[in-house]
Amino acid sequence: NSYFNSMTGYIYTAIVLIFVGLFFAITNMLGGYPYFAGALSSSVIILVFAVPILTMKSIAEERRSKTDQMFLTYPVKTSTVILGKYFAMVTVYAIPLLISCLCPMIISWEGVGSFIVDYSTILAFLCLGCMFVAIGMFISSLTESQIIASVVSMGVFLLLFFWTGLISNIPKTAAASFIGIMIILVIIVALLYKLTHSNILTAVVAIAGGGGLIAWYVIDNTLLGGLINKLLGAFSVTDAIGNFASYNVFDLRGLLLFLSCSALFVFLTIQSVQKRRWS
Repeated sequence: NSYFNSMTGYIYTAIVLIFVGLFFAITNMLGGYPYFAGALSSSVIILVFAVPILTMKSIAEERRSKTDQMFLTYPVKTSTVILGKYFAMVTVYAIPLLISCLCPMIISWEGVGSFIVDYSTILAFLCLGCMFVAIGMFISSLTESQIIASVVSMGVFLLLFFWTGLISNIPKTAAASFIGIMIILVIIVALLYKLTHSNILTAVVAIAGGGGLIAWYVIDNTLLGGLINKLLGAFSVTDAIGNFASYNVFDLRGLLLFLSCSALFVFLTIQSVQKRRWS
């Protein structure tokens, strides 16, 4: 109700439908391409700028107005409140996708389409949106400024959009993989400490991870060659969508990636809010 009692829900829905409609008209109606999946895959970039409209105030506005303190006194769990916010945003996100389900039918009326490819791609877009919403909500929980939450979310989404191209420029040497994995470990340790403030847990993860990686590099570093490229490449958003839209492959691994990342960032959001209870 809050999204449609204000202009936020209408603005988001209008932006997504306008651009999806333009790509649909150019690619399918005028270009004669028989798969709506092609128009939809071209619309991925729109999510980079549209999803932050939904997520920027989800927690940040609560923190700014100090109403987030109510989370701690509600007669329901904090996780329930966060999940309620999350599924509300996912529902709003899904509305233009639900409307776009008419496009494959229009193509089939005008010619020969493929419902399996098109609706599988729509499902992939729904799962991708679940991940984007979860990431945006987590970022919103880290700040009191809607503008900061929106800009940072856009930056993260753009990074994911150009992920494959950036990874291709990483050297495939063992040393590059060692440095890359060590940087990821440092980020994980820093995030773990920020969320738990547990010196023991943070130290155990840092020593176990860092010590194991150093030992691996010293003993036999041949297996590290190109490992960081493969590791980071597994998180490519565009590759997963491309498998659905361009190669007509039902990429179950991609769907699991989107859903598991969604669960992870929802969990991190809950922990971020819970941390304020103890601080």
